[in-house]
Amino acid sequence: MHISVKQLKKSFGAFEAAKEVSFEIEKGKLIGFLGPSGGGKTTILRMLAGLEQPDSGDIYFHGQRVNELLPQDRHIGFVFQNYALFRHMTVFENIAFGLQVKKKSKTEIKNRVTELLELTGLKGLENRLPNQLSGGQRQRVAFARALAPEPQLLLLDEPFAAIDAKVRKELRSWLREMINRVGITTIFVTHDQEEAVEVADEIMIINQGRLEQKGSPYEIYKNPETPFVAGFIGESNLLEDISQLKGFSDGLQQAKAIIRPEFIDIGLDKEISFQSAAEHGIVRNVFFRGTNWQVEVEIGTYRLFAYRSLEQETLKPGDQVSVLIHRLYKYNSESTQMMENSLKFDPQPIYI
Repeated sequence: MHISVKQLKKSFGAFEAAKEVSFEIEKGKLIGFLGPSGGGKTTILRMLAGLEQPDSGDIYFHGQRVNELLPQDRHIGFVFQNYALFRHMTVFENIAFGLQVKKKSKTEIKNRVTELLELTGLKGLENRLPNQLSGGQRQRVAFARALAPEPQLLLLDEPFAAIDAKVRKELRSWLREMINRVGITTIFVTHDQEEAVEVADEIMIINQGRLEQKGSPYEIYKNPETPFVAGFIGESNLLEDISQLKGFSDGLQQAKAIIRPEFIDIGLDKEISFQSAAEHGIVRNVFFRGTNWQVEVEIGTYRLFAYRSLEQETLKPGDQVSVLIHRLYKYNSESTQMMENSLKFDPQPIYI
């Protein structure tokens, strides 16, 4: 299902949940609505589903305006955060519910439910009640029930929020594989960056009712278009004034910047190339992060953190180090700009 949203607005009293939001979604794409809590993600999802009515703007499915259509007439499947399974019904009966409402024959229902039990890995559990299932299994039942009527659009509202971390990670891979097999256009809401990056074909960053940026996870990470996106995606050091940093001072008086930890090398002098572009720093804290060390370093009035490999010599608080900032995002209230350290050069002479 191709989706087109134009100038969508929605307010609850003085709170603006959607501020002239517009976007297009291609058929078969898996889209993640990502952003902080209260940013408007779920409200936009519910307007697509017909569970909320926009104050203004238009929603089109396959070129048809659907603003006035009831939820049951929009050919969608909806998976709620809390599963919303019928507690008195078995797994089979929960999945079959939508087909029974559509008055499908018993043979059609049996065949479709059997197909979905196989697809979702629930075969053998069809006679169990929801309270006899794990959280991950209950969520799979909710997915199967939503898919049973063969919707053209699948909407998921924080589908993994009620599941523990280990199962949540397993379900992400499973969901990605299942959606690829079914080929259904899918939108899911999340505030978990790792989840969005791992699962989605494209991400829409939504903040304070506005669509900040839309693109692939890689595009958004490498080329954030707004200060919010640059600071929200990944981990960041935020500096109010970079005029004292080597390689970034020219014409940047009072400029603000976002520096990602991976933009920074921290080490002993012998480990850091381009010494003319490097700062002198003092290690203030070192934290073990499992796969690396997180090092907090002080450079004059600045405090930055970066990562250091476990294979390198271990640093400790008080160590004097070299700090090479390769690049940063300079930003103002409207846009961001990537800047490279202008003092970096190849220290090795070239002989001809």
